[in-house]
Amino acid sequence: MTMFSDQLYIVYLGERQHEDADLVTASHHDILTSILGSKEETLRLIVYSYRHGFSGFSAMLTQSQARKIAGLPGVLRVTENQIYKAHTIRSWDFLGLDYKQTNGLLAKARYGEDVIIGVVDSGITPESPSFDDNEYGPLPSKWKGICQVGPSFGANSCNRKIIGARWYAYDVPNGTLNTEILSPRDVHGHGTHTASTAGGNIVHNVSCLGLATGTVHGGAPRARLAIYKACWATPDGSAGCSDAGVLKAFDDAVHDGLCATAVVVQRHQLFPPTANPCCYHRSDLVP
Repeated sequence: MTMFSDQLYIVYLGERQHEDADLVTASHHDILTSILGSKEETLRLIVYSYRHGFSGFSAMLTQSQARKIAGLPGVLRVTENQIYKAHTIRSWDFLGLDYKQTNGLLAKARYGEDVIIGVVDSGITPESPSFDDNEYGPLPSKWKGICQVGPSFGANSCNRKIIGARWYAYDVPNGTLNTEILSPRDVHGHGTHTASTAGGNIVHNVSCLGLATGTVHGGAPRARLAIYKACWATPDGSAGCSDAGVLKAFDDAVHDGLCATAVVVQRHQLFPPTANPCCYHRSDLVP
């Protein structure tokens, strides 16, 4: 019997063969069952089914099983899941996005009014003034996502600024989850930083312990935010993000109606873009 401690693999199948997402998932189950021998094993070992932006799935497999799946008709690539580290980006001032310039690029873009930005990171701290929903109207009609609640993240944690949130933990080691919160709540802090950098409100009189008082804002301060927690605080103080969870976040983002995504992660070693199945497919999002 295959144990859950086996390696997590991502199976990339390319374009969806069905518009019905449930049929796409059923086709993934059929592939796994043909190798594992039973539907019960399939349901136990499959981790994510990617069924909106492209077709594929991730599952716990032995190396032998992964090789067998790689040889099946219609399977374009099978890769081992990889872990990425959260990375930091610089201020929008470098790009000349000054909120005070009435004829500047930011003003001409209406400060990102009603653009929906998906943030794939370590979650969010919704109490920050950067995510206050004062002066925001109803949710954009194109939004189809959800607000997935959990510990320290109730339904009121979403608002007209943070219009949705999801979290992905099926691929996260138990040792990491012992230091985390199973909800979109940000424990590490990186996701909150990234969300405010991408689409945080214009907030005045911000300082560090009373020093360096100024104004902070995101690149699109009037944008709406959708949070996808696919990165988790690790015991060493960093945040780890796996291929499997990040790909599922992108898959859900396609369904939810996003305009753009913000993903700020890196690996310790250089790797070819073909190492990630996502690179084989034209996404419906603009990363």
